[in-house]
Formats: sequence, C-alpha cells, structure tokens
Amino acid sequence: MEGFNKPIIGISTGDLNGIGLEVVIKTFEEERMFNICTPILYGSSRALSYHRNVYQKEEFKFNIINRTDRAKESVLNVLNCWEESVNISLGIPDEKHGIYALKALDGVAGDIVKGNIDAIITAPVNKKHINVVAPGFTGQTEFFQEKFGCKDSLMMLVSDTMRMGLVTNHVPIREVSDKITPEQISLKVRLMNESLKRDFMIDRPKIAVLALNPHAGDEGIIGSEDDDLVRPTVKRISKEENILVFGPYAADGFFGSGTYRQFDGILAMYHDQGLVPFKALSFGQGVNFTAGLPHVRTSPDHGTAYDIAGKLIADHESFRTAVFMAVDVLKNRFKYDDMHANPLERTSHKKVYDDRRGRNR
Repeated sequence: MEGFNKPIIGISTGDLNGIGLEVVIKTFEEERMFNICTPILYGSSRALSYHRNVYQKEEFKFNIINRTDRAKESVLNVLNCWEESVNISLGIPDEKHGIYALKALDGVAGDIVKGNIDAIITAPVNKKHINVVAPGFTGQTEFFQEKFGCKDSLMMLVSDTMRMGLVTNHVPIREVSDKITPEQISLKVRLMNESLKRDFMIDRPKIAVLALNPHAGDEGIIGSEDDDLVRPTVKRISKEENILVFGPYAADGFFGSGTYRQFDGILAMYHDQGLVPFKALSFGQGVNFTAGLPHVRTSPDHGTAYDIAGKLIADHESFRTAVFMAVDVLKNRFKYDDMHANPLERTSHKKVYDDRRGRNR
C-alpha cells in the first residue's frame, strides 16, 4: 500500500510463569513474520533466554536494544524493562511477578504514546498479581483505556466468523444490570459501528444487540429491562443515528440457530454472555481487540495457561493471528483515514505514518 511501511510492533511479556513467552518464541521462529512487522518485546532478555532454554530453542536468536530506534528488522528485538534476575517457576502462580508484567505494560504504553512504536500486542497476565502492586487493576483493556486518556473503549473478540463486543467488561454479575443504561448501550454501539468501518473496512456494518435477560425477558415475565430499556435504545439509535443495529436477541437462540452469521458485529451485555459462545466456536483462533483507542492493541484469546506452561504444547495460533490483525488494522486505519481526508490534505496524510516520529524507514 502506497505510503504504508512495515510497522514496529511492541509486545508486552505478560506473566513470566505462563505461556506468553512460549507463544512469542514460536510465533517469531517463523521468518515470514518479519516480512510484515519489526517486533520489540518489552520485558527481560534474561527471562526470554530462560524460556528459550526450557523450550529447547537455543537456535532462536534475539537482539537486545535500549531504544526503539535500534531495533533490527529481521529478528525479535528485546527492550529490557528491568535489569534484575527473576526467579521463574513455569506453571506456578507467583504474585511477585505482577510488578514485572506491569513494568512491561508501562513500557509499551509509554512508547506508543511517544510514537516510537505503531501497535501493541499483549501476552496474557494474571490480573490478581498486578492488582497487588496496582490496586484497582481489572484488566489490560481498562489499563490502556486509562493510559491513553480515553473515556471509554470497546472490548472485542474477533475471529474469521464473529466479532463480539461487550457492553460491560470485567464486572461482577450482580452489578451488570445497574450498568446497562441507554447511554452505555448507545456508546458501545457507536464504538462498534465506527470500528467495523475504520478498523475492518465494512462500509455499512450490521450489528446485533443481545438481550440482558433469558428469552429477552419473555414479555416482562423474566425481567423488564429488554422491553423497557434495550429495545427502545436500539430503535432510537437505528432511527436517529442511521446505524444498522437490531435486537435485542435472546442469546441462546441467536447462537443455536446460527443467526450470528448474519451480522458483522454482535454486542453482548456482559462478559460470559459474549465470550462463552465466542470461545466455544473460535477458541485458539480468535483475537482480543480493543476498539475505540487511538492506538492499535490486540492480544491472544487465551490466558496464562499455567496448567500447560513449560510442557512445550502451547498453541501459538491465536498470538500469531493477533500479530497479523494488528498489522491489518493499522493498514485499514491508514487507508480509511486517507479515503476520508480532505483531498487537499491527502498528500500530507500519506507521509504521517513515518513523519509523525521523524523516522525515515
């Protein structure tokens, strides 16, 4: 694509006792990955060496740097976020590791804000361990939303067959209904609609909204929220904002009948309502994507997987797909923004990808 060069991708290490570094190594063993991006791992070269030895990947080479502009294009670069040695016991949760996962997140977030990297891919973390050193931490999605100064964002799980967004993210079930408001539904629909157009290049996306209650409330027998709140909100957005949004749909029948295949995006009311069907249909092939942020962030659709860490059996397909998706979304945003730019500004827009950092690649 004219004006779009190979991006620099920042990767946060994640939990050192999980499978994060295993899937990173397996992904960048494939030389073709360096044809699409220049990767920088934020973490520790010592920790990476430890994992390389455990996984018997001594031939896997990496390049240690202290600044992003020292990154080489045909190798995994490692930017040390700490210097001390860390005791690693694969498969065993260790709350002391929360500080290192957080240092990696801080490093990658800081560099993308400065314009030193182009997109972020996050390896899985243990939220509880980070919460020990950063009280209030509820997830990486919320972390980046705060770091980038965004009022809101949209957590989306994306595969070849489904794009699933959430009205509420990491919220206890007992608190979900209080957080389902017309304002919140409207906001998430707008974020999804804009993301589907700009990030996935879908011109007129169709969005389905799932009901809060079983059977969409059964005409008020199992709760009135869907009739009194969700349905009127969906109708208003459709009419007033010219967005192709429909619902509410009872979740069980929606997925059981295959109706989900008719839509470009699906908005679930709460975490498990969306992620259970998504992972049942796409686990290991999906990507977690944070829509609504000024910077591109993706991650694999799995967690730390302590139960298989160190056993050489972790599947890296989701992480690899997260890399491809980050690059694709960058390209789509570049293309979309150029298409919608003022014709007089289009020439200068084609230079922004490189010039915003004063870098000539």
